Amino acid sequence: MSSPTPDGSPIAPEDRPHDIVVHGATGFVGRLTAQHLRDVAPPDLVIALSGRSRERLSALRDDLGPRAADWPLVVADSLDPDDVTALARSTRVVATTVGPYDCFGLPLVEACAAAGTHYADLTGEVSFMRDSIDAAHDVARTSGARIVHACGFDSVPSDLGVHLLATYAAAHELGELGPTTLVVRAGRGGISGGTIDSLRHQVDAMRHDADLRRLVLDPYALSPDRDAEPDRDPGPAGRDRDRVGIVHDPRLGGWLAPFPMAPVNTRVVRRSNALLGHAWGRSLRYRELVRTGTSPLGALVAGGMVAGLGALVAAMAFTPTRALLDRVMPDPGDGPAEQLREDGFFRIDVHTTTTTGARLHAEIAAPGDPGYGATKVMLGEAALALAGDPATLPDRAGVLTPSTGIGDVLVDRLRAAGHRYEVVAD
Repeated sequence: MSSPTPDGSPIAPEDRPHDIVVHGATGFVGRLTAQHLRDVAPPDLVIALSGRSRERLSALRDDLGPRAADWPLVVADSLDPDDVTALARSTRVVATTVGPYDCFGLPLVEACAAAGTHYADLTGEVSFMRDSIDAAHDVARTSGARIVHACGFDSVPSDLGVHLLATYAAAHELGELGPTTLVVRAGRGGISGGTIDSLRHQVDAMRHDADLRRLVLDPYALSPDRDAEPDRDPGPAGRDRDRVGIVHDPRLGGWLAPFPMAPVNTRVVRRSNALLGHAWGRSLRYRELVRTGTSPLGALVAGGMVAGLGALVAAMAFTPTRALLDRVMPDPGDGPAEQLREDGFFRIDVHTTTTTGARLHAEIAAPGDPGYGATKVMLGEAALALAGDPATLPDRAGVLTPSTGIGDVLVDRLRAAGHRYEVVAD
């Protein structure tokens, strides 16, 4: 479906001047995403760079070299309704890296939903995704827009890993998914100022808003119908409560600690399952852990990770220690050096036991710093997939997840880009 012009006639996708707009292109991850698109996008695809400063956009385009020399520039402020409306109506797809999304994201989501423009972002902010669902899901369903959140390391490996397991189990008549655990086996990478700024904003917001705290801590915060979730137990023993302690499980690799991004990724996976009518499994239990080793040292490392994560959040919430952290943490716009991004990597397994007792795991791995080197590929390929043949995408619109909005097309594109996504029967 196309968006209307001021006189009421539709703007057909083929009449929009751009195919993909990278919004926030001069930021740290935006620049990396633009570089990836420069390297892999078909030459006939019209890619534009967007941000608040024409001078910075022009300098970025110059830095990108001859292949980007003709890319259009779009000056747009994320908080200006006219700017984001014009941006959304000018393109078939927006890929945005402008965060914190809680502060800057919703006007663009609403504009894309109204215009029938596909959208992808890198948010790891549960409250923003909830606001987006409430504000834009029904509008996007009507316009045909796919609003796809969490198209980076949060939460593409998690969501696509469970999607692949469920697809494999169904194809081999192995039943639905039951207990399912993502295990981060190994990885190396850095952190950017933008990520720190988002974390800082979320800590501040939760500290002052009890309703927001309850929302973020709710395992089903992104569910389309929370009361319809199967076997929901709100108590401490609830089956989808996030673990806060260490785990020992020989099958999963020994000692394990909670994965810091589980409070985001688990909610995205549960939304995917709910949007699919719980086709992945009405008894699906999903959690995420980090492997720390098999020896007693692994237990100490796991305990240290739990303590360290708690200390970081506490320090960010306490004014004197927060001031010290702000001095040493990277500023927005800064990030890991190129060598660290190139040397980074991640290896993940997603283990499941189906309702027939079959054991499977998905192997997921990629070169490059997870949050930046690998994430630029994930966001760039998500945008390219959304700009491709609509008939290849899931027949679905609204506020979606990587698996429900893009699905196998994104899996195939990531494989072609050198990422590993494979299912193995145990």
